[in-house]
Amino acid sequence: MRQKSYLLTRLFGIIGGFILLLRAAPAHAHLVTTGLGPVYDGISHLALTPEDLVPTLAAGLLAGLGGARYGRMTLFAVPAAWLIGGLVGLMLNISVNPYLTTVSFLVLGGLVAADLKLSPRVMITLISIFGLFHGYLNGSVMAQAKLGLLGLVGITVTVFVLIALVTGFVVSLKAKWTRIAVRVAGSWIAAMGILLLGWAVKGGG
Repeated sequence: MRQKSYLLTRLFGIIGGFILLLRAAPAHAHLVTTGLGPVYDGISHLALTPEDLVPTLAAGLLAGLGGARYGRMTLFAVPAAWLIGGLVGLMLNISVNPYLTTVSFLVLGGLVAADLKLSPRVMITLISIFGLFHGYLNGSVMAQAKLGLLGLVGITVTVFVLIALVTGFVVSLKAKWTRIAVRVAGSWIAAMGILLLGWAVKGGG
């Protein structure tokens, strides 16, 4: 029982931290330079951009709920789609409203909360669209910051590692209550999307 309370506290603490991060202005237009080179700048960009980071966590949670097979699909499909979308973003260098990422919060977070059993075809299509869109956004940022392909590689590798960790953790969970905790995390992510959408509409007005 004590272990259950501890894990839930840690989970909600992490989610609460992401909510605080979301209070900041959209980070897509403000790349943090680490001074360690374009690869590390790409890594830091993903780590400091909740609009990309949180939906990536949601993709990992969704895949983990589906089991090892879905985890393997997501582990390779999302980074590959992210890289392809990023290359397109590098070439076109056309900015897109970052608040469109609220769709990822709502869809992925909602699916985690609902714990829907998606077919492999639907799952691969969904996560590929997610990777392509966020990759495109990152690619356009890398082009504007003149970090090019190396910055994009840093982001893609970080996405791979993050999804591997999250998916592996969720797949390893055996107790029934832990699955409920993951679904609660998904509902929080969807709620973040609603908040972001509300701020976008308010700002647009």
